[in-house]
Amino acid sequence: MTTSIKDVARAAGVSPATVSRALGKGPVSEALRGQVLEAVRVTGYRPNLAARRLRSQDSNTIGLIVADIGNPFFTGVARAVEEAAYQAGLRVILCNTDEDAAREAIYLRLMQEERVTGLILAPTRTTADCLATQPLELPTVLIDRAGPPGRFDSVLLDNAAASVALVDHLMAQGHRRIAGLFGQTSFTGVERAAGYRAAMARHGLPARERFVLPQVEAAEAGFAALLAEGPAPEAVMVSNSLLLMGLLRAVRGAGLRIPDDIALAGFDNEPWTGLVEPGLTVIEQPLAEIGRTAMALLFERLRAPAAPVRKVMLSGRCVVRGSTAARALVTA
Repeated sequence: MTTSIKDVARAAGVSPATVSRALGKGPVSEALRGQVLEAVRVTGYRPNLAARRLRSQDSNTIGLIVADIGNPFFTGVARAVEEAAYQAGLRVILCNTDEDAAREAIYLRLMQEERVTGLILAPTRTTADCLATQPLELPTVLIDRAGPPGRFDSVLLDNAAASVALVDHLMAQGHRRIAGLFGQTSFTGVERAAGYRAAMARHGLPARERFVLPQVEAAEAGFAALLAEGPAPEAVMVSNSLLLMGLLRAVRGAGLRIPDDIALAGFDNEPWTGLVEPGLTVIEQPLAEIGRTAMALLFERLRAPAAPVRKVMLSGRCVVRGSTAARALVTA
């Protein structure tokens, strides 16, 4: 049977309010505090630490809400956030939305109920669209996805520029029929597709793009659709590592050789991308820097709530491997 604070009060011969003061930081005599503590020992009472934390104005806890913890991008960022929080003596509550706005709303309420010190959020598109009219009541830093201009501190990758770099690299290698597969549920997919289109237009070439779910199976289906709808592309770029894995599987399933028959490029420099044969050309995102920068912005916001909003734009690095070998070398 669970012992309540009322049981302690009866055993100590005092009111429940006096017990609360004695167990907290209330003004009671040391004799009375000792009397209450003895009653706690006798009754076996265990304070509800969660409820006490909710009543506190500072939980010493950072909330972190990510879109897909199965995506190594968010795993890497979460690790950096946790390390920075640990160094600062803070805890982290991690929640995963799977790009589900309803699930995200539940976790946002949880963060408010837990009275987290601050929040780092990779918002769904639905939530990001609502932030202008439904502001969060927590010090918040957005990562990976932008919110309303001038409303929240944010740490972002220059996604459009990264896609342009991939297209320019493929063009320099002699590839012209370049297609793209992009995640349809995130801002990053949209921004990377925009960079791809801009680069193709600058080179005077038509864009062939498809938006798919950020899943391995969706990438396989997307590639099959590209093959069915017209001339086979000379190169395909994708917007995240899950799509890159699906594309690789689809290309091998179709019996195509890389890079002899088709070149592949994508985002996220995961270990496996350098281990497959040939290695895959990717944009490496500064995951640790994103996490550390987000925490630094959050600490600055906590110290100076009225300071101007900051937007930090980071650059990716193109890691060139054998999957995008020059066509002149391939056809020689």
